[in-house]
Amino acid sequence: MHRLTSTSVFILFLGLNSLSVLAVEPESNRQVVIGTPGLVAFWDFVKREPEGDRRFTAHVPPDATTDYPLDAGNYVRDYWGQGRRANYADFPLLNSGPFGQAIRIRDESDANFRPFLFVPRSRLHDTPLDIKGQGESVTVVVWAVRESGNHALAGIWHEGTDLKQSTTANITKVERGQRQFALFAGLNKPGSACGHVSENGASSFLNKYALHKCNSLPLSPTVPADADEGKLAESWQCFAMTFDSTKHELTGWLNGVSGERWLASPKSNGLLSSAYNAYMQGHYHRTAGIQAGEDPDYPASQYYNPPELEPAEVEIVGEQEDQRTELRRYQFTKIRVKLVKQPDGEFKETERDLVELRLNPWWYPHGIYCPKDDGTGGPFTIGRVIHSARSVGFTGWIGGVAVFDRALSEGELADLAACGGRN
Repeated sequence: MHRLTSTSVFILFLGLNSLSVLAVEPESNRQVVIGTPGLVAFWDFVKREPEGDRRFTAHVPPDATTDYPLDAGNYVRDYWGQGRRANYADFPLLNSGPFGQAIRIRDESDANFRPFLFVPRSRLHDTPLDIKGQGESVTVVVWAVRESGNHALAGIWHEGTDLKQSTTANITKVERGQRQFALFAGLNKPGSACGHVSENGASSFLNKYALHKCNSLPLSPTVPADADEGKLAESWQCFAMTFDSTKHELTGWLNGVSGERWLASPKSNGLLSSAYNAYMQGHYHRTAGIQAGEDPDYPASQYYNPPELEPAEVEIVGEQEDQRTELRRYQFTKIRVKLVKQPDGEFKETERDLVELRLNPWWYPHGIYCPKDDGTGGPFTIGRVIHSARSVGFTGWIGGVAVFDRALSEGELADLAACGGRN
């Protein structure tokens, strides 16, 4: 149900067979976000500095010492020394949206121009926005209309500019990854709500990329860049990620729905084959002797072995007198196990293989990367992140960004999704 107040703005648009009415109530919606416990910062792109540059600022708790003004930047200029400076004019305004205003992230044709809005590390280090360390949880919520792309929406996620690839051949400023947490518009599952966290700021499972990420089951649609006001009004999506450190679960949510997503055959998946190897290396390490395929030098810190206590489901897929093959489903994994009958009559596992890996929620047993000082941590960015590939990334409208210092519940996320018209 939409709340009706005297401040409501009604946008009327004709469907194919009916007239629909969408009630957009910026102030009421704003209070829902501000009133949600654990709020650290909420940019609605309406609140600004009263004087000077009048940068966008965040709604913060009453005792906060900063409201995190957003600077405009072009990270290609900062790291490659190419391209022009960015300014607020590079982010067109919609003058509507869940909270009354929205910024546009455009499909920039100039390869040397990748603008974003950001809070410099020097202004966020060790503030409540700098969520990091063991035992810390986080939620990031972004209300957006997705035109295209699957990359970053918001977070502390400096991917580093140290990868050896064609785009870094003439780079002037090289830095290792400084990742903490961020919300993406899908990555390996375009259109999903993809949460990303890192324990070391850099890569995972000996891959060159960070791979601890989740993908909501629902997918957001793409909306044409020339969509009219009516189409935009009905196209807001509420992307969210939660990391619950007590459950070790990283979960993606779209419009308040997470869904259960699994990846079949992770061994043959391009990036996540590294997670498959991390699982198998941990298994080999716990098995007596050196196993076929085992890498004795594989770092123990990069094993990926979600808990497998009692299986939720067991299916016998092959059986003979002295051996059988089982498919076992656990909370985060599905494995194929071969068991051979021993002289004492007991069946003993002799082989196993990881055949499916759960992507939502994703098991994450670490803390969040904790930079030692503001020289080893990244900025909080909106619309894009610093990365070596320099691709365009997400394009569309962003109407709100909120960060909480705890994992919000399903009910709370449904309430926040309703701010964008999604019930």
